[in-house]
Amino acid sequence: KEFDPNFTIICAPEFEADPEVDGTRQSNFAIINLTKRMILIGGTAYAGEMKKGIFSVLNYILPQERGVLSMHCSANIGKKHHDTSIFFGLSGTGKTTLSADPNRGLIGDDEHGWTEDNVFNFEGGCYAKVIDLTREKEPEIFDAIKFGAIVENTRFQEQSTTVDYSNVSVTENTRTAYPINHISNAVVPSIGGIPKNIFFLTCDAFGVIPPVSKMTKGQAMYHFISGYTAKVAGTEAGITEPQTAFSACFGAPFLPLHPTKYAEMLGEKMEKYDVNVWLINTGWTGGPYGVGSRMKLKYTRAMITAALNGTLDNVGFRTHSIFGVQIPLTCPEVPSEVLSPRETWKNDQGYYKKANDLARQFVENFKKYRDFANEEIMSGEPVPNSKYE
Repeated sequence: KEFDPNFTIICAPEFEADPEVDGTRQSNFAIINLTKRMILIGGTAYAGEMKKGIFSVLNYILPQERGVLSMHCSANIGKKHHDTSIFFGLSGTGKTTLSADPNRGLIGDDEHGWTEDNVFNFEGGCYAKVIDLTREKEPEIFDAIKFGAIVENTRFQEQSTTVDYSNVSVTENTRTAYPINHISNAVVPSIGGIPKNIFFLTCDAFGVIPPVSKMTKGQAMYHFISGYTAKVAGTEAGITEPQTAFSACFGAPFLPLHPTKYAEMLGEKMEKYDVNVWLINTGWTGGPYGVGSRMKLKYTRAMITAALNGTLDNVGFRTHSIFGVQIPLTCPEVPSEVLSPRETWKNDQGYYKKANDLARQFVENFKKYRDFANEEIMSGEPVPNSKYE
């Protein structure tokens, strides 16, 4: 039987467009035509353009035609309890690292759909960053790079065939692509049940967001639409001070529909299946970037483990005075003072000033969605409080 493609991708890495003639913004391009069911890519050698092109197509078709929530997230599943978890987060927040848990099976690391019955992976593989990769830091990813894997924009160590992952002479955005069966704990087929826990990951360089907090349905939808993280020096050219970064639904460039469509679907599923949504800050504690320090990975893993095994369901919580999220009072293997960002600062006035600044940036960013957002979504908006300044 002949293969009848549903979509055709034509990728010509060495072909560059002429913006004046072709109407493109620059010489490299990725163009999707939903009517002709075709994607044209040129001037770029990343595998990511093909991957994200089809993802954009699925983000258009699945929610409207199939009632499936398409998600830019990673997903894993418990080996004993078969509990599925989802991790949303922009680049640099730890999405790939935290989902590659040796104690849980990996469903996938980037693109998934949520049906009435399950969560399933779109890709059949992984597309991970490899800058400064070592076996000690990322054993699952390091060992997955073997025959059949692809590395992009990397260089070899001198006089060898060993990849030099510290070499950024081409770009810091070095990558690898490999089939999911290169991960030893990958789930085959790449399907899990209805999620019990969802994690929104942010690398907050301002040291304001709690390291772990629980959100209401309204807060979850609001933060989902906001898609917040921060960029710090070294992540992108020209950045010397921390900058806020908002990307709707943690994947704005790939969303053909309005972000509130995806957020409302998420909220409906949260309510229908009684799902916990947690906000996790993998960024700074004890002060902003340049003053405080990066949250220890072992603490973040302990917080996620406590959420997954239900320990955080049985502890007391306090409400953040500006963001309104619920902060657990205790967490196994994490010092109690670490759980409160204000306490780690040792400077209440400085903390609240920075928290108000960040809250106002959330409010400003959300102005473009406000007319389409329902009351429940808006109930999740942080409220700056000048009495702390």
